Amino acid sequence: MKVLSAMLGWLFILPVMTCAGQAGEVSPTKSLPLIPFGLDELHARIDRTHPLLRGAGAEKTIARGQMLKALGAFEPALVNDLELERFISSTDPSKGTQTVGFNDTLVEALHPLGFRASAGFRQAIGTARIPDLSFGDGNQQVILGGFFPLLRGLMINPERAELQKSELAAPRAEITVAQTRQDLFLAAAHQFWEWVAAAKLLDVQKRALAVAEERYKQVEERAKAGAIAPIDVTEAGQEVHRRREVAITARRVLEQEQFKLSMFLWEHGSPTIPPIDRVPDFPAEKRVPTEDDVMAHKLEARKERPEVKALEVEARMNNIDLGLAKNNLLPSLNLEAAPARTPEKFVLGLGYRFGVELRVPLLQRRGRGEVLQAQGQAERLVVAQQYRENQVLVDIDNARSAIDRAQERIEEASQALRLVEIVEEGERYRFSIGTSSVLFVNLRERNTVDSQSQVIRAKAEYHKALALYQWAIGAWAKTPHEAVWNRYR
Repeated sequence: MKVLSAMLGWLFILPVMTCAGQAGEVSPTKSLPLIPFGLDELHARIDRTHPLLRGAGAEKTIARGQMLKALGAFEPALVNDLELERFISSTDPSKGTQTVGFNDTLVEALHPLGFRASAGFRQAIGTARIPDLSFGDGNQQVILGGFFPLLRGLMINPERAELQKSELAAPRAEITVAQTRQDLFLAAAHQFWEWVAAAKLLDVQKRALAVAEERYKQVEERAKAGAIAPIDVTEAGQEVHRRREVAITARRVLEQEQFKLSMFLWEHGSPTIPPIDRVPDFPAEKRVPTEDDVMAHKLEARKERPEVKALEVEARMNNIDLGLAKNNLLPSLNLEAAPARTPEKFVLGLGYRFGVELRVPLLQRRGRGEVLQAQGQAERLVVAQQYRENQVLVDIDNARSAIDRAQERIEEASQALRLVEIVEEGERYRFSIGTSSVLFVNLRERNTVDSQSQVIRAKAEYHKALALYQWAIGAWAKTPHEAVWNRYR
């Protein structure tokens, strides 16, 4: 009975152990393939970490500084002025030396319309006669003052013009950031597809080298068997070394493109080499913009391209200078009212002073020169804007032409590759039956490698043309690119 129980137990445990062993063999999770490194992820990393884009963002800080600097001209100032004089009265010398004066505490401020005003109080020191606005025990006075331009400086003045210019600093900073992003994205896209093409070209050369090495072994064995001449072994060995040299050159090109692309991939303040194991395949061809799409993109790009918007901001700033220059041609007519600011006048009982000043330049050379400069700048900006708008249209047409020609090039290169592969396969068959030589097979394979390289280059040019079209229509200048995070495998 004990033996029977043991046998039954082993029969029960054995299937369980077998299943457990099989489960243990498949339990480790297979690693998923790496996600290809895409152009969107590259652009997102540029938005987050590229130093030039972050440096362009500092323009916003500069713009805020310009605004605060311009507002500083209009901020109120607290003034405390103490004035004292010692004198001997000529009417009553018996009083001896006297010390009189005043202590003013007031607030002064300049209004953007050109008015300057002050308000406060005065405390008399010594014996003084206060004719206006006295209070307390007669030794204190309310002081009010103002400066009012009636012609030149009214509504338009240098301080207000500087404030209006500072208000345009923020839009100009946004345009600078947009222009920097546009240029970086375009350069990164071109370099990205150069990197992808270099990786694909290296794969082509590696496959060709592997084929040549395998043929060298086969030819060497056939030569030992006496089926072919020894010279064919030499020919096959020469081809191996030739393709190895070409593969080394392709490897150097890929490394060069990696280093160039690393200048767009920054991490912790330093450029990083792009992941070679995440080189993507060329995506499928996208829908080509139609004529209606191109027309709509042209209308929008003429308004939204950073180059055009920068000229618009510059024109608005020049209009401010022109208005200020024309205002300077007016005569200066100023009205001023203020308390006496010198102790001797104050002691004599002089309270407020009022004045009207008219100043008329006779030749107006400075004013006319400023107007001519501003008008000339306005004419230059008009011509420059016309040039930029037409340049935008030409850029879009050029990008559309590049897309069309790249598509045609891909089609023709693909057809040539299909035909040359047929010829290569036929030549291999002839070599297998002994009616061809290693030399002709090598030549056919070289033609195939050249055709494959042409297809790769044509696809790279096509995607670079798509990037150029996005740049031409200003698509990358509208909003910052959304971040794309790929932390998983």
